[in-house]
Amino acid sequence: MGKWTIPSVLLVLCLLCALPDQGRKLRANAEGDSEELVDPPKVEEKLGAVPNGLSTDSDVVKRESESISKRSLRNSAEKFEFQAEVSRLMDILVNSLYSNKDIFLRELISNASDALDKIRFLALTDKDILGEGDDTKLEIQMKVDKEKRIVTLRDRGIGMTKEDLIKNLGTIAKSGTSAFVEKMQTSGDLNLIGQFGVGFYSVYLVADYVEVISKHNDDKQYVWESKADGAFAISEDTWNEPLGRGTEIRLHLREEAGEYLEESKLKDLVKKYSEFINFPIYLWASKEVDVEVPADEDESSDEEESSETSSSGEEGDEDTEKTEDEDAEKKPKTKKVKETSSEWELLNDVKAIWLRNPKEVTDEEYTKFYHSLAKDFSDEKPLAWSHFTAEGDVEFKAVLFVPPKAPSDLYESYYNSNKSNLKLYVRRVFISDEFDELLPKYLNFLKGLVDSDTLPLNVSREMLQQHSSLKTIKKKLIRKALDMIRKIAEEDPEDANNKDKKDTEKFGDEEDEKKGQYAKFWNEFGKSIKLGIIEDATNRNRLAKLLRFESTKSDGQLTSLDQYISRMKSGQKDIFYITGTSKEQLEKSPFLERLKKKNYEVIFFTDPVDEYLMQYLMDYEDSKFQNVSKEGLKLGKDSKDKDLKESYKELTKWWKSALASDNVDDVKISNRLDNTPCVVVTSKYGWSANMERIMQSQTLSDANKQGYMRGKRVLEINPRHPIIKELRERVVKNPEDESVKNTAQLMYQTALMESGFTLSDPKDFASRIHDSVKSGLNISPDAAVEEDDDADEAETESKEEASAPPKDEAEDAETPEAKDEL
Repeated sequence: MGKWTIPSVLLVLCLLCALPDQGRKLRANAEGDSEELVDPPKVEEKLGAVPNGLSTDSDVVKRESESISKRSLRNSAEKFEFQAEVSRLMDILVNSLYSNKDIFLRELISNASDALDKIRFLALTDKDILGEGDDTKLEIQMKVDKEKRIVTLRDRGIGMTKEDLIKNLGTIAKSGTSAFVEKMQTSGDLNLIGQFGVGFYSVYLVADYVEVISKHNDDKQYVWESKADGAFAISEDTWNEPLGRGTEIRLHLREEAGEYLEESKLKDLVKKYSEFINFPIYLWASKEVDVEVPADEDESSDEEESSETSSSGEEGDEDTEKTEDEDAEKKPKTKKVKETSSEWELLNDVKAIWLRNPKEVTDEEYTKFYHSLAKDFSDEKPLAWSHFTAEGDVEFKAVLFVPPKAPSDLYESYYNSNKSNLKLYVRRVFISDEFDELLPKYLNFLKGLVDSDTLPLNVSREMLQQHSSLKTIKKKLIRKALDMIRKIAEEDPEDANNKDKKDTEKFGDEEDEKKGQYAKFWNEFGKSIKLGIIEDATNRNRLAKLLRFESTKSDGQLTSLDQYISRMKSGQKDIFYITGTSKEQLEKSPFLERLKKKNYEVIFFTDPVDEYLMQYLMDYEDSKFQNVSKEGLKLGKDSKDKDLKESYKELTKWWKSALASDNVDDVKISNRLDNTPCVVVTSKYGWSANMERIMQSQTLSDANKQGYMRGKRVLEINPRHPIIKELRERVVKNPEDESVKNTAQLMYQTALMESGFTLSDPKDFASRIHDSVKSGLNISPDAAVEEDDDADEAETESKEEASAPPKDEAEDAETPEAKDEL
């Protein structure tokens, strides 16, 4: 036993002497390769206790790399346990807060921006806090390591101390998931500048191992690491490159998250969520460039040979050739090859103009910002924009744009789509463009954004919808949007309300650009204003002022309700209108005859939505709307009305009984006809003829269920028309005369068609027309139609076929001679 004691002691002494040198070599290697290795190895303090402790440097590096690849926490780190159940926390994150994985980058950039905001704020009073060199650059940098599947994001913000790492990155779990949910539902404000909240944990949607390296001015550099398995570890960072100040986050991506290793994917995410962050965002991106390199000797010799063979043998050119050869010898031969290089690429070059004073932003900047925001790369300018700041209980900044054209599918999925063109930002971080609660559906054609500093950031869409601030924001946005649209009309010299200004003022170039702008807006988005009148009772009067239409006095131009009222006759109380399929059809309508004669103006409504619109727009400026194709039309008092009713009482009573089978409610003397003998009107609150046609054309309409909405039909007759006068006389003489009854029925069916209704029995109407034509041509009603000659020929052919022998017998009857001839 004694003979082994001395060699053993000598071996231990050798080990102790070699250990410091070995540690220094490892430290030197770690520092030298800091740029190549994302996480260089750390020398273990108790190396003697580790198996294979005498391994070479390369073995140690390999073992550390394997440890990192397995996402295991460092043995030397200080371990902490999450007090809440992490699986429960992740369930909340995935199912309640975040519907897609893309937002992890949004949250990290947001947190980095907050940290930069914090250090920038502190630097206002202490400039030395920024440090020197690169530390003064307030920016965000991203890198991708495809081989190791690591995405790195770094900022030069305030950084975190060891206590901050424990507190800020353990806050959610430490408070308990139940308390977290309760706090989020009540206030939702979990965002403190420079700290990580719920948003940080969204990294585990794409990563299964995360490292957070942070350096605060008041503390050493530390590393926080966790696999979201209920524990995290913190250790002093002595192996990574010194940050100077700030935070670096390394995401070791899951297998299914490989798409986030692509530079194009990260660029798209920044463009979508964070393009308006105040600080520059850089990506270490690779690109191919053409570089001139010396040509190979073989290639240069080939070129020389080809030049020799192609040169001319003329003696007069020898001196020139020698000169060229000498120049060629002086210039080294090169060629262009493609090389891949990497450099920092700026991703957010669009400035957040809504943070600036509107007076300082030019029209060109607004137009450029609109094209970037709306992804509209045409040359057309938006029709209008509104840039404003709201203060009070809820503070926010907003920019709204009216696009130059409506998308083709604007109304196709009007009630089914939740997507809005209004983007919601919270502290310049994009949250969502699906908050249709910010603007009502009828204004979803507007494009723009809202940026609020008072709304909570890390909450779900469902919870944000319930936030009390949204109602206030919505109210202000609607008012500003309607004011913006109204301003288009006010600045348009060709608009109906500005016709007087046009005659008295001379407009400059700016006004010339605005000519016809409101007519353009109305042609593109007029239907949205009408839908707003239907849906938004609060702003109905404001929206009614934006209505435009053609009328009997508009001369083919658009006019407004204010203009209509200014042209109303003295004593006129109602606003007259008529609905139909086209202006040309309505201009010939018999309902307008007396109105035109008495110089009343009538509005033409030709859009199908107008029928629904007028069910909600009952009055405007103390004047009620009156459909001239319905009952209740009053055109002043006529002293002869009573006498006419009495003289035609027998005819109206007889005609009503004759039309009993046609569900005619009444027959009355008309005050709206001039040249037409009769028309059919409907009850005041029932469907008009145009509305009946619209409802019948619906794909899923049920005629049986629509009967109760059809207005009662009333036949109105013109007592001054000769046909009506003659009918009255004949009814007085013989009310049972069949020809008079047929004439009365024919007159009613003709009035139905002329009034816009569809005949229930077109065949009966056609038969009555034919009988009337016969009578006019003195043809006997019993005259029959002549038999067709083709019918006789067909009858003869059928008889011949019946008498002919069968085909087989005819063939047998053929003689051999006939067959030979054939």
